[in-house]
Amino acid sequence: MRQPLSWCLVAAIVAGPVATPIASAAEAKTATPIKHIVIIFGENQSFDHYFGTYPNALNVNGEPAFNALPNTPSVNGLSNALLNNNPNLNPANGAGAANPFRLDRTQAFTQDMSHDYMPEQQAFDGGAMDLFPEYTGYPGPPPTQRDKQPVLTTGLVMGYYDGNTTTALWNYAQHFAMSDNSYSTDFGPSTVGAINLISGQTNGVVNYTGGTGSFVGDGNGGYTVIGDPDPYGDVCSGSETAQMGSKNIGDLLNAAGITWGWFAGGFNLGIVNSNGTTGCNRSSSSPIVVAGPQADYVPHHTPFQYYASTSNPTHARPKSLQTIGYSLDPANHDYDINDFFSAVSAGNFPAVSFLKAIAIQDAHPGNSDPLDEQQFVVKVANFLQSLPDWSSTALIVLYDDSDGWYDHQLGTIVNGSNTSADALSGPGNCGSGANALPGVNPATVHAQGRCGYGPRQPLLVISPWAQHNYVDHSVTDQTAVLRFIEDNWLGGQRIGQGSYDGIANSITSLFDFSQTINTTPYILNEWTGEPAK
Repeated sequence: MRQPLSWCLVAAIVAGPVATPIASAAEAKTATPIKHIVIIFGENQSFDHYFGTYPNALNVNGEPAFNALPNTPSVNGLSNALLNNNPNLNPANGAGAANPFRLDRTQAFTQDMSHDYMPEQQAFDGGAMDLFPEYTGYPGPPPTQRDKQPVLTTGLVMGYYDGNTTTALWNYAQHFAMSDNSYSTDFGPSTVGAINLISGQTNGVVNYTGGTGSFVGDGNGGYTVIGDPDPYGDVCSGSETAQMGSKNIGDLLNAAGITWGWFAGGFNLGIVNSNGTTGCNRSSSSPIVVAGPQADYVPHHTPFQYYASTSNPTHARPKSLQTIGYSLDPANHDYDINDFFSAVSAGNFPAVSFLKAIAIQDAHPGNSDPLDEQQFVVKVANFLQSLPDWSSTALIVLYDDSDGWYDHQLGTIVNGSNTSADALSGPGNCGSGANALPGVNPATVHAQGRCGYGPRQPLLVISPWAQHNYVDHSVTDQTAVLRFIEDNWLGGQRIGQGSYDGIANSITSLFDFSQTINTTPYILNEWTGEPAK
């Protein structure tokens, strides 16, 4: 197999003609009042890890206080029984056996947990949800230990935050809408979630380098992605890469003339950071926690790069701010995160925008934390609310995987799989692979390696059209956002054979399109997550 390029080519923004879509974002026909959707795709959080005790925070001295609004609805979170007599006290967890415990604001930066396809299924233990320390837990530090917390054992995986740390997210949930029943489409790490977000189909590897360690056989001679290969051909990728053969939502938006883009932190290789780093090695350090510099750009967090039709392997720069989002631009819809703010500020607001923060702000334990994530989410939300287009905009916040953090809720298994990497219902099994969704190859009637739904994760909708102080209990997954885009802009067109969008619910139940909207901005402080004074 051809090895990925090892050099970094940067093209400067130069003046050029504007490609004309069928209709501008504001003029495009939509099924709802939403003309602009902005998706913040964060990293590695389970629902219980961020919202397990919502809306009740401990409110200790020295941390931002959170006090719930009257009539705040409850969530399917950590009950007294789960907090005090949890199944993960199971002796099979050894020294890591633990109840859930609160991590305080000084413990925002933690060790990364195990979140691969098979260990996550093993932690679920057939639905008993009692082997998280054994299979997905890693001991700290970080963080530092408080009292007798199980931070220094695999029991760290049982830690959770409340509204004194995840303050902004809890405040957004109070004033807009959230789900307590949304899941990873499949079990597995970042690449699996990212590919599902835009295609709902992790089967169909057509090119790869560096071996097959990130794949599992689909039962018909092909491969399904279950690990974290980098995108094939990306100049910043490592030795293990993959290229996918299915369609993605970008292909459908292009065909319909709808403007869109993926805006990734660190994607512009021409920028020189204040620490002197540039190119694929650009790095930043958190102003909040001491973790050392982290690479800004993470190739396997950039899903459109996995597809020949929507990739920008050299990280070519757009011709101008006015061509961003358009198909004739050399950047091919893959941009730097700074390009989003610049283009929108210049009056060019794509209809569909996916945002990925630089690594220190993407929420991924081990390189980020809830406080740095909060700074990015609030920056985006405050920016969008300052725009005249806010009245037709929806900001969606969701995550690529759970990081292996404990969550007590088993989702519905809508897609089975029988491979050597499956273990949910016993060795080699996740339900019945005979009922699995099809793969990319028409001959792959039941593509293996896509056990799902996987772990439960947070999902928030921040919009004038969102329901107010509302918790949605309908089942959704990462492709629910995909389905909303398809229904709103594409007349209900679907990706195609075997994609989860064909069986997913939409996120429409988090909106109320019959209401009289209030566009008064709800502005938060980027650093505390509290309402701005």
